[in-house]
Amino acid sequence: MMGHTVRLAVLAVFVALSLGPFIYMLAFSVKSASEIFSGSLGLLPQSTEGLLNYPRALAAEPLLRYLLNGAIVCAGILIFQLLFAIPCAYAVAKLRFAGRSVVFGLVLFGLLIPIQATALPIYLGLAGVGLLDTYTSLIVPFVASAFGVFLFRQFIKTIPDELLDSARLDGCNEFSVVLRVVAPLTLPTATAFGIFSVVSHWNDLFWPLIVLRSPELNTPPLGILAFRSAEAGDRYGELMAGTVIITAPLVVAFLVAQRRFVEGLSLGALKG
Repeated sequence: MMGHTVRLAVLAVFVALSLGPFIYMLAFSVKSASEIFSGSLGLLPQSTEGLLNYPRALAAEPLLRYLLNGAIVCAGILIFQLLFAIPCAYAVAKLRFAGRSVVFGLVLFGLLIPIQATALPIYLGLAGVGLLDTYTSLIVPFVASAFGVFLFRQFIKTIPDELLDSARLDGCNEFSVVLRVVAPLTLPTATAFGIFSVVSHWNDLFWPLIVLRSPELNTPPLGILAFRSAEAGDRYGELMAGTVIITAPLVVAFLVAQRRFVEGLSLGALKG
């Protein structure tokens, strides 16, 4: 009983630390500037003036356009990642060929390489073919995901070989096996991977900041930077309102896909 109470207390502390910034973000988004700078830690606004932060944020910057840009980029990246990761994971997990262990080792090595390490050669390559400041420059560097190959490989290894052999006996080639048998079974894992991918690239500031020059192509994090002003100071109320608007789609998507997300991580996806 005592151990159960201690675990609940520890979990409560972690929940408070995790949700605390989001709660204050919501609170500040409906507070006026005078309330924000008053030093009070109260969560409830003292007036309705702060409610104007949302229409002001939408009027000050094309946040809906930034949301659309983020959706296009994240959807494009995820679609190509799935097209690459599932067949590659199937090959590494189920096919027998020389150097399979070496290939999987390279996949694991790829997990250790951050985008910052390869940013310069990728930037120069995109500049050389004239693709900077485009949706393509935001999508292409991430279409091959080592994490995606690893995650799908771990799940595909749990698929019985007899199921794949029966599909081959029915006349399916390896491409058909992947398309008709393996891909439908990986839906929970694809959902879990999709959450990881979308959250990662929706919140990415580093790469868009390097390759974009046109404001109309700004992704959500770049849109938030527009609320910073060296002369007038940061518009914290509008900044928090804009952050809520940009964060809300991720929260809604995760809540909708929560069951599939947990299922995808529990059905052998992280088992060796």
